[in-house]
Amino acid sequence: MHDRAAHPAPPREDPPTIELGPPLTEDGLPYSTPYPAPDPSEPPGPLYVVGDVHGYLDELVAELRHQGLIDADGHWSAGRSRIWFLGDFTDRGPDGIGVIDLVMQLAAEAAAAGGYCRALMGNHELLFLGAHRYGDEPVQSTAGTASFLAAWRLNGGQQHDLDRLESHHISWLSRLPAMALEDDHLLLHSDTTAYLEYGESIAEVNDAVHDLLADEGADEWWDAFRRFTKRFAFRGNAGPTAVHELLDAYGGRRVVHGHSPIPYLTGAAHADDGVPPHIPGPYVYADDLAIAMDGGVTMEGRLLIARLPVN
Repeated sequence: MHDRAAHPAPPREDPPTIELGPPLTEDGLPYSTPYPAPDPSEPPGPLYVVGDVHGYLDELVAELRHQGLIDADGHWSAGRSRIWFLGDFTDRGPDGIGVIDLVMQLAAEAAAAGGYCRALMGNHELLFLGAHRYGDEPVQSTAGTASFLAAWRLNGGQQHDLDRLESHHISWLSRLPAMALEDDHLLLHSDTTAYLEYGESIAEVNDAVHDLLADEGADEWWDAFRRFTKRFAFRGNAGPTAVHELLDAYGGRRVVHGHSPIPYLTGAAHADDGVPPHIPGPYVYADDLAIAMDGGVTMEGRLLIARLPVN
């Protein structure tokens, strides 16, 4: 495990700079798929979700092994199981590219075994890709002139991740969906209703984000990053209503999201006793309509993996 003392916890506020897919096959990738073809008559396997990883590769590997999803050599061992990562692979932790490489590897191995390993695009994917593509190019921010590179560094960007970013990483990240529906669970990265601004169906939202990444300029990218950095829409008295807005538009009976660390949602992040937050598991809230999966690994919490449904 990495020494947490070498990676201090972020400030109390998860610092925004502004107001608060399918597996990709690439020739030459360094992994194989040593599994027999699955029997199509078999039922789908169990469904798992993984919260924000933020570069903590060792913690991810340990939790995947604990859940029986990978073997001792780091290869898929979950058969027809289905896994969705909820986004935010990089920034703040020590090995974001290593996390992306592992998820890409597991995507190929899972597909060969009759399961799948898929991922959503988080706001940090937008930020990371923007830092690579636009660098210090000025963008119009509500806080004045800014740039993706400056915002990425402020939000925990690690230069060694940017230095190791390759074309197959960019291609894979750029094709990640923004949202998905699995077993009546609406999977999102961010606890915001901003998705409603991009389409009236899941397909429309995902197409809109992909089109933006393919064709639009720095200001449009920045606006998407700003919208998907918003948080806490499902907290408080109005939270259930906000969840219902999304469920009514896109389907499902529950929202499952990352993005906002559970210690912030519960208020545990503001304790003054210096004790790391206690994260027993996913946080179910908003009249049982929302499940938060960011266990706060960057602030000495936990990297969460859960099998759905969560009671």
